Amino acid sequence: MELIHAGKVRRLYRWSENEILLVATDAISAFDYVLDTPIPDKGKVLTGLSLWWFDQLSSLGIENHVVNTDVPAEYEGRAVIVEKLEMVPTEAIVRGYLTGSGLAEYKKTQTVTGINLPAGLVDGSKLPEAIFTPSTKADLGDHDENISFEKLSSQIGTDLAERVRTASLALYTAAEKIARERGIILADTKFEFGLRPDGTLVLADEVLTPDSSRFWDAERWQPGQAQPSFDKQYVRDWLTEESGWDRTTSTPPPALPEAVVKATQERYLEAYERLTGRTLLLD
Repeated sequence: MELIHAGKVRRLYRWSENEILLVATDAISAFDYVLDTPIPDKGKVLTGLSLWWFDQLSSLGIENHVVNTDVPAEYEGRAVIVEKLEMVPTEAIVRGYLTGSGLAEYKKTQTVTGINLPAGLVDGSKLPEAIFTPSTKADLGDHDENISFEKLSSQIGTDLAERVRTASLALYTAAEKIARERGIILADTKFEFGLRPDGTLVLADEVLTPDSSRFWDAERWQPGQAQPSFDKQYVRDWLTEESGWDRTTSTPPPALPEAVVKATQERYLEAYERLTGRTLLLD
């Protein structure tokens, strides 16, 4: 099959004129680098969890890109056949809690992408309501940039920006409730959308996985500190706090030790199992 795109984690192959084989590898990225060390079974977690979420959210009336899961045997469990779409060039980020780059901006301006927030919020604070905070969709090796809704509108058009914002907030609101019922806080997440030739907005790529979301343990949530999580924040923390790597240089991150790989794998699997109630069939 013809490889038509290689991203940080996914490989896209031409399946037919209007369909793509989307394969999730076990690679993991952090700070815009693809790390040398893979996380075993990660591709299966991303694929299985995305399919589960697509099913859970189908009642919202927002269509998704999945055609079927009838894939070649060597990709079983980590690939799907999807529609070929014109991708909307933005990361559609929704935040229900304050942390990460949103917290960094808030500390400087009391805003996130131009949205005014109440005073006195801390790391992990629940926001009064979920907010849509888009970012640019950078090429591999470049940095995504948080942008205002007004800037997004100027880039893709007001009508499409409004449609993306409305769909993103609806998806987050429904998913946050589902996750909370399973003891997990969905702190924030990012969606990606594409357009069919007739203009239909379609939910694409992965959805609500440990790669694209922050999942926190609801029982251990305590604003004012870093939250125990079931996502790749664990890898980010190891790189910045323990590895000795200086992210301000152009030096790539070091390889992950076996203990960090194992702990990351366990977090991804726990996210899958707690959310779906299923046990993942591992390699």
